[in-house]
Amino acid sequence: MNLIRRTLSSLAVAALVVGTAVAQQTPPKPVPVPRPVMPEAPVPPPPDVDGKSWVLMDYATGQVLASKEPDLRVEPASITKIMTDYVVSAEVANGKVHMNDPVTISENAWRGGGAGTDGSTSFLKLNSQVPLKDLLYGLIIQSGNDAAIALAEHTAGSEQAFSGLMNGYAKQLGMTNTNFQNASGYPIANHYSTARDIAILSRALIHDFPEDYAISAIKDFEWNGIKQHNRNLLLWRDPTVDGIKTGHTAAAGFCLAASAKQGDSRMIAIVMGSTNEKTRADAAMALLSYGFRFYETHKLYDSGKPLATPRLWKGQSNQLPLGVSDNVLVTVKRGDYDKLQATLDVPATLVAPFTKGQQVGTLRVTLDGQPVQNVPLIALADAPQAGFFGRLWDSIMLWFHSDKKPDEKK
Repeated sequence: MNLIRRTLSSLAVAALVVGTAVAQQTPPKPVPVPRPVMPEAPVPPPPDVDGKSWVLMDYATGQVLASKEPDLRVEPASITKIMTDYVVSAEVANGKVHMNDPVTISENAWRGGGAGTDGSTSFLKLNSQVPLKDLLYGLIIQSGNDAAIALAEHTAGSEQAFSGLMNGYAKQLGMTNTNFQNASGYPIANHYSTARDIAILSRALIHDFPEDYAISAIKDFEWNGIKQHNRNLLLWRDPTVDGIKTGHTAAAGFCLAASAKQGDSRMIAIVMGSTNEKTRADAAMALLSYGFRFYETHKLYDSGKPLATPRLWKGQSNQLPLGVSDNVLVTVKRGDYDKLQATLDVPATLVAPFTKGQQVGTLRVTLDGQPVQNVPLIALADAPQAGFFGRLWDSIMLWFHSDKKPDEKK
């Protein structure tokens, strides 16, 4: 299919019209905050933090801003429980289980998953019944293995079946280097993930289930007369940190998935295989601080607003408004905003009908020639066919139009 491609600045977008290129303004860039007349300092490389692998991700866009061995398969330990939380929250949202369900604590759950665990428990009593919501608190705050297994058995009938749900959701989320074998994260063969996949999962949990995610900011929880503290040290160190989960086994080392929000920006830091509890917290904090200090998020285009109105043939209207379904956000190094370029790829000839929401082309955003965002360009309105005579007339006009030489289409 022939495409019309036009390179645009992020300040203005051209309407792509067969035979004519008509300049069309989009909402202007935000007015920059006045700064001292000083050259922008170059952004330094990310900190060299302690960990086998790590990822710094921007929440708004999902862009990985910095990383070390992001796709290295590692044992996730209790970081696994982020997925346990996600699956239970999804099943609650789907009406399969409910927050007030009484969950019976089986012997398997009571024993906490068997030998080799990191020993974390919510001190659940054998054969007792505990509300599902309280088990979620025990899972997220206390990192209880018993809570994880009890939730898995209640949600799917068995921990093995629940693992199948975990892997199904992982596939849907795009976690391509992950395989779960249990709900708690105790060491077992073929149970692995990566820093990148955990970042993808963390972003999905924050976005899809914000109320359940908020539990990870709670500093302590008491059950069965025993009060336990959240193991995420950053909750006490920085008030902008509100999650997510710690993990540790001898094989996995010390792991931490952390997130913080400053103003309209949120960052996610995943550290896998650090040497101790303090260094994993230091590493995550250093990555979060680096992200907030040296990167900024901008909204380039608004959802539902026309970015182009190309010529439409054989339609009741002779133009087709094109735009994006969601706001287009990008996160770039400070000082790089003016370097962004946008390109609209649209078929050279558009023939009705089109339906609202149908993809027609692609909006591509680049920085120094490297892709930043590829976003579907959709029809913003239905575009039904014209009547018989309207289609006939456009067929004749198209014959003359297609007979033009390429350099005549200006």
